[in-house]
Amino acid sequence: MQRMASFSVGQLVLAASWAILTGRGEGLPLKDPLGANNQYRDVAMKQTTEHHANTTTLPIYVHRVAARRGASPSDSWGALQRASQIPLPDVPMDLCVRITGKAPHELSRTSLSVIDLLLNGDLLRLRSEEVADAVHISPTTLRRRLRADGIHYQSILDQVRRHRCTLMLEKRWLPGKCVAWELGYAEVNSFYRAFRRWTGHNYSDLKQLYV
Repeated sequence: MQRMASFSVGQLVLAASWAILTGRGEGLPLKDPLGANNQYRDVAMKQTTEHHANTTTLPIYVHRVAARRGASPSDSWGALQRASQIPLPDVPMDLCVRITGKAPHELSRTSLSVIDLLLNGDLLRLRSEEVADAVHISPTTLRRRLRADGIHYQSILDQVRRHRCTLMLEKRWLPGKCVAWELGYAEVNSFYRAFRRWTGHNYSDLKQLYV
């Protein structure tokens, strides 16, 4: 009697599963069912990853910012020129000629600014360093720019003092120390010497005209 092959339950289940797998794919057996499953899984994961990449919102630092058109150097320089067009100090023609020997249009902005500051400022407090700071340049640059216009700070100061002294004494006599203080002299004798140089007379002679 021919002995029948005995199979375990596990072997029967495996055979049944294999028969089901070989029944798909139009009768062609799958040589590597696990490999096929891995292939299907890889394709599905790739599709899922592509879909996620297309639909996920990227962080703001990953977004590409639209390029802006940069301003040309000529545009930037033109804007600076327009912003720096501050009106020139209004120095009267005759006064400017008397102080510097030149018309206002012949002088630089720096020279006109210095004259304007000395005409209207506190001469007791204004020194060349303070004037340079007021026009936003160094004292060295101030001297160089005045020299380029053919003038010097001390000569401007002396002529401005003379002009302001004339305005103060046009209508009445004032004590010498008061005038000296207003004109920025530390000592009244310095004012007396300057007055004699300007007029050819002593300051006491002026007192006789008013008193």
